[in-house]
Amino acid sequence: MRGPITLDEANEGYDGQAAVIAITRYPERHDEHPRGALVQILGDPGDPEVEVLKILAREEIVEGFPGEAVAEARAFGEVIDPKVAAAREDLRALPLATIDPKDARDHDDAVWVRPATAEDGEGAAWVAWIAIADVSSYVREGSALDDAARHRSCSVYLPDRAIPMLPRELSSHLCSLIAHEDRLCLAACVTLDASGTVLKRRLVQGVMRSVAKLTYEDVARALAFTSDEPASEQAKEMLPHLEVAWACASALRQKRMRRGALDFDLPEAKVVLDENGVCTDVIRARADLGVKKAYQLIEELMLLANEVVADELTQKGVPTIYRVHGRPDEAKLDRFAAMAEILGIRFDLEDAQDPRALGRLLKSIAKHPQAQVLNSLLLRSMKQATYDIVNIGHFGLASPAYLHFTSPIRRYPDLVVHRAVHRLCEGKPAEKSETAIESLREAAMLASDKERKVMEVEREVVDLHRCILMRDRIGESFEGTVTALVGSGVFVALDAPYVDVMVKYEALGDDAYDLDEDGLRAVGRRSGDAIHLGDRMMVRIEDVGLERRQVSGRRLAFASDGVDDGPGPRRRGSLPPPRGTPPRGKAPPRGASGATNRAGRPSVTPPRSEKPSKGGKPAHKGKASPKGGKGKGGKRR
Repeated sequence: MRGPITLDEANEGYDGQAAVIAITRYPERHDEHPRGALVQILGDPGDPEVEVLKILAREEIVEGFPGEAVAEARAFGEVIDPKVAAAREDLRALPLATIDPKDARDHDDAVWVRPATAEDGEGAAWVAWIAIADVSSYVREGSALDDAARHRSCSVYLPDRAIPMLPRELSSHLCSLIAHEDRLCLAACVTLDASGTVLKRRLVQGVMRSVAKLTYEDVARALAFTSDEPASEQAKEMLPHLEVAWACASALRQKRMRRGALDFDLPEAKVVLDENGVCTDVIRARADLGVKKAYQLIEELMLLANEVVADELTQKGVPTIYRVHGRPDEAKLDRFAAMAEILGIRFDLEDAQDPRALGRLLKSIAKHPQAQVLNSLLLRSMKQATYDIVNIGHFGLASPAYLHFTSPIRRYPDLVVHRAVHRLCEGKPAEKSETAIESLREAAMLASDKERKVMEVEREVVDLHRCILMRDRIGESFEGTVTALVGSGVFVALDAPYVDVMVKYEALGDDAYDLDEDGLRAVGRRSGDAIHLGDRMMVRIEDVGLERRQVSGRRLAFASDGVDDGPGPRRRGSLPPPRGTPPRGKAPPRGASGATNRAGRPSVTPPRSEKPSKGGKPAHKGKASPKGGKGKGGKRR
């Protein structure tokens, strides 16, 4: 293996293969090469598995665990300790059930909601139980398991695999709420009135036994939200409980919307693989509205538990890690305001500081033809939620105190919160020493950094599979929507398959295009032809750059014009010409193309993106969840 790095010893690889090299000696002169030791030969570039391994190696994400951590996990055995279970509140008689995506790799929460009785107090309507796997009883501070979990901070979910935060002996077995198996849990028992207001709450160290393993599709069919297939027998048996849970969740959601929680409705890419792990399609996840409602049922109960625990720890003065989300920066709202003005939508920048006003705006544009682009622009203007030990509240949820309690199998901050809840339940004083506070602060910072890195990896792997899918479709034509404008061209999200295509300005037609000052449209210098965010476009696939994770195409026409070889006239009903657009045949003023930053990143990003992924590609990631991550198909709140 030859190249700019000289290997210390022979290897079995050959020129051109991808490999991981550990540098053993850096050059001391300009004409020297570094020396290195071969760590791993990944294989031939372009092979899907090799490309995924390259991404993981670059980001130092490893699938295996240190031997000590695995040994600690295995030492717990396969069943819970009877002595530990005997000291806990017995919840095994409660009909708690897990509800997850059908491809879920772990099950860390179970729910049950019952109608309130007179014994529950005046005004009570429901009693909700949210039981969460008790990971912290196995992963003790200072252990090898804790070191490994803290370093990883979260699980990684890829289309063909999960890279868990904990060894599978815990994540997929002893800490997973497997149906009909006894499991340790921490539970929130919450009594609510008919409006969804919390009347009473209680945190419980328990032992439970899930009575059913349901999927979101099961729940949607049982509740008649969708009728694509008959409901499973298990879901039918649980129907009375599901009906009560849905009534409670609906009240919680209405209350949350009234207080100003923001509800961004943006599509998420789901990669479909065949039995050999080859991508056969990329679709929009949860496109079925019935399944989407089933997701909402669980989401509301998880949000409830997270808020109840946050409020309890805050009131008791217990230091912990919060999930915080600051108010938006007005400067980042300028593009959204510009597009709202163009579309005739009333938007006052002062409203951006009030989540209730923003919530009303999202509701008012829900059925607008440009709703997806508007949602995307508004989401892009929001700050990113992070972890912190200082509670500043969660703007997007309009919540004064919020944290992550519901996913300790795959998020380290949840594990930290569980430790605080244990101390509270046991009547022990909170850890408030300087050392303890500093440890919390470091864990919060590390978790925020790791989360961003993992999100980028997950996005890049999805884009890799998109490229693999489109390699055999060069020359084919597809219809899509313009979702981003960057310094070099526009991105078009195809309707089906759900793939982003870069159309460079020179591939838009026989003209030179520049971004206008708002960065919302590209304008032809000679023709005055304008391409706006949200425009429909026909594109022909011309190239697939696997290593760049980019599909490139050429514009054929606006969808309503039919397919031809030129840009075509502006379609009827499109956005009005941008402010300052010159007459046809005249170039726009200088500076009109300055809507990208110095790195050439998009001035506007498409749905679900907090920032563009590597290489200027628009990044796609799912709505972000109280349950967290793709394993649960939820939003990262």
